[in-house]
Amino acid sequence: MKNQIESLFADSSENPELLKDPKHTEVIQAVISELDQGKLRVCEKNGNEWQVNQWVKQAILLFFRSTTNESITCGDINFFDKVPLKKWDGSEGVRVVPHALARKGSFINKGTILMPSYVNIGAYVDSGSMVDTWATVGSCAQVGKNVHLSGGVGLGGVLEPLQANPVIIEDNCFIGSRCIIVEGALIEENAVIGAGVTITASTKIIDVTQDKPTIYKGRVPKNSVVIPGTIDKNFAAGEFGVPAALIIGQRTESTDKKTSLNSALREFEVSV
Repeated sequence: MKNQIESLFADSSENPELLKDPKHTEVIQAVISELDQGKLRVCEKNGNEWQVNQWVKQAILLFFRSTTNESITCGDINFFDKVPLKKWDGSEGVRVVPHALARKGSFINKGTILMPSYVNIGAYVDSGSMVDTWATVGSCAQVGKNVHLSGGVGLGGVLEPLQANPVIIEDNCFIGSRCIIVEGALIEENAVIGAGVTITASTKIIDVTQDKPTIYKGRVPKNSVVIPGTIDKNFAAGEFGVPAALIIGQRTESTDKKTSLNSALREFEVSV
């Protein structure tokens, strides 16, 4: 499928009529189906590195280009879109609270709870995770096992440009209320992100636990406890504070995950 999708993506830009050919639309639909079942992923961890399967993102874009909007009915509610919603019958092992919406082509693993929330195409949410009320898992975002996305969390989506990486939240992370994590940011395992933290590709993530600050960008190291902060920056009109994220401590690996989380929140007075 990889070779077929890559060839079709290149050729159809000059010849869109190719996307009307059933032999091409079938392979596009096959990729979306395997994404929907968790057999394919947009992004996978290979050793210590995350590898993006760009051809899968190409297949999603081809899916949009090769389909048309149609009416989608959910009880008394109607939608008009190209991507159908996932259908649930209980065999999936997922608790889906009204009005949780997940688009076809996303994968929600067993043991996950979806409160009224939104999961976009290409996203992957692993077992034991909670997507809390009004949280959004953007297109192609990857959420690990036993992650808690608190109320109103926004994980950015990415389809274009193709070389852009998706947002990745690794196992056992806690993401506090109203956090915004976008532009391919990586939150490594066991991290605790306090309420209201915004992390983009350019946000300075500053470890302030030692004598001298250590600055990261686009990545929160594992076990970090992070709160919102500011850093001074000079502008033509003067010096002003711009948003930053402050690493103020470490979540202890040796303790139980839940106990460790509660301890971290108490010790560092992190809002959630």
